[in-house]
Amino acid sequence: MIKSKQVAEYLLGLSEPEYGDIISNLKLQKLVYYAQGFHLAIYDNPLFDEPIVKWEHGPVVESLYHEYKKYGPNAIPVPGFVDTSIFSDEQKELLNEVFEVYGQFSAWKLRCMSHEEPPWKQAPLKGVIDLELMKKYFKTQLANG
Repeated sequence: MIKSKQVAEYLLGLSEPEYGDIISNLKLQKLVYYAQGFHLAIYDNPLFDEPIVKWEHGPVVESLYHEYKKYGPNAIPVPGFVDTSIFSDEQKELLNEVFEVYGQFSAWKLRCMSHEEPPWKQAPLKGVIDLELMKKYFKTQLANG
């Protein structure tokens, strides 16, 4: 199965920092959360198997947070190489769509958006966000979109 770090690297690879399109750790966490949510809604299974946890500033994959925390609130560099062959065409399309729709928002806007959504709201602080709840919620977003 794909790892959250591979999803993160794919999303980072879509950014264009030379045009001011930067991704901080906070923003990356939310993009990965949205990718997982829509993958669950569309394909009925997770994109990656690491849990997403409710933290004060929104949903977080803890292993990813620790991977990129050295950058603080600053931009995470675009990886030199991203192995896109590990993703199916459908997964690439989904990740591109998530980036196109949600990547335009600031980290803080994404944080605020995730705080309004049932998967984050219903999880206990520091608790794992329920995948079934994510799937149900993101299915409603597909229906409304």
